[in-house]
Amino acid sequence: MPEQTANGNGTAGLSVRFWGVRGSIATSGAAFARVGGNTTCIEVRAANELVILDAGTGLMPLAQTLAGPLRATFLLTHFHWDHIQGFPFFAPAYQAGNHLTLYGPGEHDGDVEAAFARQMQPPHFPVTLDVLRAHLHFRHLRPGDEIRVGPISVRTGILNHPQPCLGYRLTAGGASVVLATDTEPHEGNPFDPGVLELARGADLLIHDAQYTEDQYHHSGRKGWGHSTYDTACHVAREAGVKQLVLFHHDPNHDDRSVEAIEEAARSLFSHTLVAREGMTLRVEPAVSRYEAA
Repeated sequence: MPEQTANGNGTAGLSVRFWGVRGSIATSGAAFARVGGNTTCIEVRAANELVILDAGTGLMPLAQTLAGPLRATFLLTHFHWDHIQGFPFFAPAYQAGNHLTLYGPGEHDGDVEAAFARQMQPPHFPVTLDVLRAHLHFRHLRPGDEIRVGPISVRTGILNHPQPCLGYRLTAGGASVVLATDTEPHEGNPFDPGVLELARGADLLIHDAQYTEDQYHHSGRKGWGHSTYDTACHVAREAGVKQLVLFHHDPNHDDRSVEAIEEAARSLFSHTLVAREGMTLRVEPAVSRYEAA
């Protein structure tokens, strides 16, 4: 898939590549080939800095592109399996000399380490966390925290999800990207106010769009922590974002279903794309649209 880039000089900003775009569970088969079937994982780069948003099964194909000594920072939204299950298969974690810093929601650094350790304990996995040879640095984050990762400024926000879940706003060179996955409107509100605050004026908003309105309102899925594409478009309009990417696709939505959602969403917010595996966006400052590179 060709890289898409915002109008600009191409010298500053963030590069965003999607490696896993599904929610809940990975899918496979010809009916899912165009959009992709891996669970959530997004690669973000600025200068020589690598940030990985979530560690779902999309982390495994990302790992196959990485060679040599590695320093990377993970930003985990939360610890449901579809967001961390790729980590035990992340080959660089087994290589001595690599440095991986893993941020996630919690009150203590140990909360983040414990979440990764639990999924690698018997009977769930045959290799325990202490076998990994890379230097692993676990760090906790709370809503409203701000950190720096090289040239990237990161701010967190709380999302409306059954388990504590963080949204992230990444800014570099004046360009901003917001990840708001696994969130749903508060009762009586058309969207999650926490997302609106995090996303105001962003160049790119990546937003949960797992359900259609019919699925959300008539299939007993309220309270499960996910949004509709209508909600995502509403947030994009209210926040004044420049580009919306619909994310965390339902595993029951095949390519045709996701592409139909994309078309319908564009009638609500014209600058809308659906996340597809391999899609790369170049996000540059002070721009208003994206075009093929």
